[in-house]
Amino acid sequence: MAEEVPLKRKFAGAMGGAKKAQKLGGSGGGGGGGGKMTFAQKMMAKMGYVEGQGLGKEGEGMVNPIEVKQRPQGAGVGTVKEKTAQYKEEQKRKAQREGKEVEEDSSEEERRARRERRKRTQVGGGVGGGSGASTPGGGRRPKTKYRTVADVQAAAPGLDVPLQMLSSIVDATSGERKTLTSAAGLMTPAGLPSDSEADKIAKRERMELESFIEAWHGIQEQKIYVEEHEGQHQVEIDQEMEDLEKLQAITEAIEDLRLVPGSRAVDGEEDVVEQSPWTVLINNLEAVQNSHRHDIERYGLVEAAVGAITPIFKERLADWEPLEKPDKLTQDLERIRLILGLDLHDQLATKNGHALLDQAYGKSRRQKATSTYETLIYTVWLPKLRTTVSNWEILDHMPMTAVVQAWRPLLPSFIYAHLMDQLIVPKLSAAFQQWDPKKRNHHHKQTTLKHAQPHTWLFPWLPYLPPYHLDPKASSGLLVDFKRRLRQIIDAWDVAFGLLPGLDQWRDLLGSELDHLLVRHLLPRLALHLTTKFEIDPSDQDLTPLENVLKWQSFFKTDVLARLLIAEFFPKWLSTLHLWLITEDANLGEIGQWFSWWKKQLPPSLTNHSDIVKEWNKGTQMINAALDLMDQGQPLTQLAPPAAGPAKPIAKQMAKKLDTPAPAAPVDPAADFKDIVEAWCAEEDLTMVPLREAHPRTGLPLLRITASATGKGGVIVYLQGDVVWAQRKGDRTVFEPVGLEGKLVARAEGK
Repeated sequence: MAEEVPLKRKFAGAMGGAKKAQKLGGSGGGGGGGGKMTFAQKMMAKMGYVEGQGLGKEGEGMVNPIEVKQRPQGAGVGTVKEKTAQYKEEQKRKAQREGKEVEEDSSEEERRARRERRKRTQVGGGVGGGSGASTPGGGRRPKTKYRTVADVQAAAPGLDVPLQMLSSIVDATSGERKTLTSAAGLMTPAGLPSDSEADKIAKRERMELESFIEAWHGIQEQKIYVEEHEGQHQVEIDQEMEDLEKLQAITEAIEDLRLVPGSRAVDGEEDVVEQSPWTVLINNLEAVQNSHRHDIERYGLVEAAVGAITPIFKERLADWEPLEKPDKLTQDLERIRLILGLDLHDQLATKNGHALLDQAYGKSRRQKATSTYETLIYTVWLPKLRTTVSNWEILDHMPMTAVVQAWRPLLPSFIYAHLMDQLIVPKLSAAFQQWDPKKRNHHHKQTTLKHAQPHTWLFPWLPYLPPYHLDPKASSGLLVDFKRRLRQIIDAWDVAFGLLPGLDQWRDLLGSELDHLLVRHLLPRLALHLTTKFEIDPSDQDLTPLENVLKWQSFFKTDVLARLLIAEFFPKWLSTLHLWLITEDANLGEIGQWFSWWKKQLPPSLTNHSDIVKEWNKGTQMINAALDLMDQGQPLTQLAPPAAGPAKPIAKQMAKKLDTPAPAAPVDPAADFKDIVEAWCAEEDLTMVPLREAHPRTGLPLLRITASATGKGGVIVYLQGDVVWAQRKGDRTVFEPVGLEGKLVARAEGK
């Protein structure tokens, strides 16, 4: 039996695997359950196995795997009961299936007999000798139990005991000894002495018969094991044959691609139409794509497809003019985009707009190497666009946007990012520097880039630009470049020119950044314009400077313009009113008409503003005071002059920048020079960051003035008195004085 142990273990492992597969996979292979069958279930179902029934052709085999019951260490055969609960259940199931009475196990009979003996001993305890268990080594000899041949055969259904084995067994259970001709009554309890020759013969024949039955069990287990592996191997063979047929079909399809140059396509039954190699190749690749859609990556069809189209693709693009035919080859490539390896999640979806821009641009690529299609586009298509963009006129935006729109779904994300960030955006940014709205083009009918309003040629690119180029609050980007150029233009803008052309088109795009820019850079110029250009003259009033300022009303809140008029207009107006009232020939009727006329010159939103109404009331109170002096008969020269107007630091700073005179304003002696520098940095969109270091010679703290939002780059300075000392380029040990001017701004921006 030792050589049969490996077979039993294999059988037990196979049965255990089948049972585990039933638990995990749901229904068995023969049940046709709704869940997906595991490999083991498929294999068992192929052999006809039905869940819940025994193994074998007719279900006569085992239901549960063989259980192993170990003996204690050093114990011999027969020391413990070696029949397991599983084996007993199998015996009961087989007896019931064969219509036999289920016999109790011998161990159960022994336990019942022991209980009966224990009861009898307790009833007659103390009378006579004690129990056999009380005397060591004593007691009665255990009764020998035997099984008939029928019992043994029931444990192995289908086993036929050879007649030769039965004819060699001698019946020694009676007074006469005779040779058995059948298995009936074999191994029944005998009354012969244990040391008789017949008893020895019966024991030997019984052991031979049991060995024969055990060997038969081993063969049956080996048979089941072979059947299981036969089914498994058959499933694997079928799968390999299916894969082989599929691979042969793919190989034939790829081989057909080599016949493209001489291909002829048949249209109908009689008409034979010559098709270009490119058209035939696209049709063949589309057929392969449709037939093997789910095996493209498995069999490396992407490399085969790209290798097939590369020569003709290069030939087609050699004479391609992108601005003349933007969508050349795009429709054909769209038909075979799947076999080219274009992942839909890695492309820019035109319908989704900006929703996928961040993902599609993918600044950091996780892929270590480019695919074959990406290499083809990078080496063949991108150089063609690089040359086209360098020769492209920005004002004629439609052909270039058509190229980008047509090829956008076909470009890998990093190539599209390169096209926008390295080719198109730098050219758009450089065009901002050429914009000069102050210069008029009277001699040329054609609009040049210098005089064209930027929104006319930039806004068409907004759907194609990534979000980081459209954030006005970022540290860099296309919109940041425009904001910087707009600030430079406003700083040099003459208010007499009127509104800046096209400025209102940028409201939605710049948002609050436009308001901040106008307050910081345009409002001081409006104040300076009223200070230097506007005068109150009742005899010959010129309203042009005031009208130039009021043209910007839509760009400012009413409160801002109200404060501007209170600071620059009303001090002059009240001074003129006072001067007119104290003249000898003053006509109060004319003064009243003049007063009413001025209230109509301002827009209603300003005239009715609460702060403006207070200024009108000051004029009314001054006139009433003059009337009171006249009623009292006192000279009007005693009329109190108006209070001094508010300080105008904005106008003074603007005048200092332009080197033009401005009205004197009170200076705060407690103002710190560092605060002045910080205010200047805020106006120039710069940041001043302390470095936690000191100048080695003076011991003054070092600061960094930079245009970067990260606080890096720029120029290192220190403040001494009212002078800014900046580190010299190329020599970090030398500091030289610089002014708060454009040179310092350029160094802070890294120029």
